[in-house]
Amino acid sequence: MANVSLKSVEKKYDNGFQAVHGIDLDIHDGEFMVFVGPSGCAKSTTLRMIAGLESITDGEIRIGERVVNDLPPKDRGIAMVFQNYALYPHKTVFDNMAFGLKMQKKSKEEIRQAVEEAAEKLEITDLLDRKPKEMSGGQRQRVAVGRAIVRKPDVFLFDEPLSNLDAKLRVSMRVKIAQLHQRLKEEGNPATMIYVTHDQTEALTLGDRICVLNKGEIMQVDTPANLYNYPANKFVAGFIGSPSMNLVKTVIRKSDAGLFVELAPGVKCFIPRAKQVLLQEQIDQAVYFGIRPEHISLANDSDTVNTVEGMLTVVENMGNEKYLYFKVGDNELIARVNDQTITTADIGCTMRFNLNTEACHIFDVENEKNLTIIQG
Repeated sequence: MANVSLKSVEKKYDNGFQAVHGIDLDIHDGEFMVFVGPSGCAKSTTLRMIAGLESITDGEIRIGERVVNDLPPKDRGIAMVFQNYALYPHKTVFDNMAFGLKMQKKSKEEIRQAVEEAAEKLEITDLLDRKPKEMSGGQRQRVAVGRAIVRKPDVFLFDEPLSNLDAKLRVSMRVKIAQLHQRLKEEGNPATMIYVTHDQTEALTLGDRICVLNKGEIMQVDTPANLYNYPANKFVAGFIGSPSMNLVKTVIRKSDAGLFVELAPGVKCFIPRAKQVLLQEQIDQAVYFGIRPEHISLANDSDTVNTVEGMLTVVENMGNEKYLYFKVGDNELIARVNDQTITTADIGCTMRFNLNTEACHIFDVENEKNLTIIQG
């Protein structure tokens, strides 16, 4: 396998639109890197530039020790899996998986062994004599992955490979791809994989690290846990997590009891002492206050600090938990709770909520950077 390095990579089209703005990224040998972001953030464009399917305007792309800027896709040591499978409909599964090896003039025995090994890894051995039209979407996608495996490329590139599958199949294939990466590692052949998705659940469950993109720029590159717990900016905080982080534009104030923000006139939430030391220059300044839904709970009678009253507006029943939408002044917040006694009959009622501000974040209004990152 190989590492992949992007240095000041840009993409500008003839009409003047700049899709990618000077990306710098190092993907380690054997790493599973996920590109995630909203539609139009240039995640697929970046992947296609690595693959050689899209030219770069400026910068440098390395795969292993080679600069590949001017190399065609076939010479880059990559294999790509697309969302539409791209299988030959008239060929059997075996022939689809063997096609690339035949083009490389491999012997019949080498081809047979490689195809059978890949089919065994992906549990599609019993499908080798079928044609694509005789299989489900999930089975066809496994064949597409198998076709990439047999080539033993330096780098695997996945461009939203599961987006055409239904929810259940997406989960199943996600597990298969994760197991494949782990199995190759255990066999001593760790695979460098770069995976594009708009689905943050896929990103969080698959990636060793995740690259969050927005408008052609990297917002943050980090482990799934760090992205979730220590978002570098307001965009990452709002994009990663479902339901998304509650974000309220407010002002830092100071009292004898310490720094606080107001979620509505007279509704105070005090900031933890450890984070107050980072916010001295923001006193009386506008900020964004962020807190995740799981850090808001239904208040007990003993809760007196950082409790708020809010009118319940929506109850989403998720099975083992519920998302409670409630209004505090003009702001709507979401609480994620396990209380099964709350029902849609409670909509319109005023309820008390407790905010665990130990887990809150404060973001600068101007540059939207996280001002309160304290990593353990």
